[in-house]
Amino acid sequence: MGDTFDDKYEDETPVHEVYVDDFYIGKYEVTQGQWTKIMGSNPAHFKCGDNYPVETVSWNDAMEFINQLNAKTGMKYRLPSEAKWEYAARSGGKKEKWAGTSDGARLDDYAWHSGNSDGKTHPVGEKLPNGLGLFDMSGNVWEWVDDVYDEDAYSKHSHDNPIYTGDGENRVIRGGCWSRHPVYIRCYNRRFNSAGYRSYNIGFRLEYVK
Repeated sequence: MGDTFDDKYEDETPVHEVYVDDFYIGKYEVTQGQWTKIMGSNPAHFKCGDNYPVETVSWNDAMEFINQLNAKTGMKYRLPSEAKWEYAARSGGKKEKWAGTSDGARLDDYAWHSGNSDGKTHPVGEKLPNGLGLFDMSGNVWEWVDDVYDEDAYSKHSHDNPIYTGDGENRVIRGGCWSRHPVYIRCYNRRFNSAGYRSYNIGFRLEYVK
């Protein structure tokens, strides 16, 4: 886990091995159609169709969606941890720079980013999936995860099922988005915003707890 390509972003180090229990994660980012069905309204800036990723949702909003989804379905969903998210993005823990490839010449086959998105989101699943069959783990919209952000979180990680829950109001976002340079959509790139922050380039995907 972390910067296995020596890109020299301090919060992506140290590179370390972690163990995560088996888990299920969404094949796609949560869509506007799914959000509207549960919440009754669509907060997205790019209201282009039900199969577009929902965005302009905060971490707090995502948690409210999950609470209502769990109540209505009797199932148990949650946001994935950083460790689980990165394991999934890297096609099961492989040494991949972007989700599905480490070859910059092939990146456009796998991800929407600032160089090919035409300044907007796109329907989920239009690009190639990674090795686990997951779509848009790099690009399209940033994805909230469960962890509190700390620049030194990796130095504090446990080996098994790490999740950083320390003090702080900022939550981690992963995966980059349609408006960012490819350096920001790397599988191991870490960014953050406050739990109440909303932006038209941030959404999320779900983990299912069996």
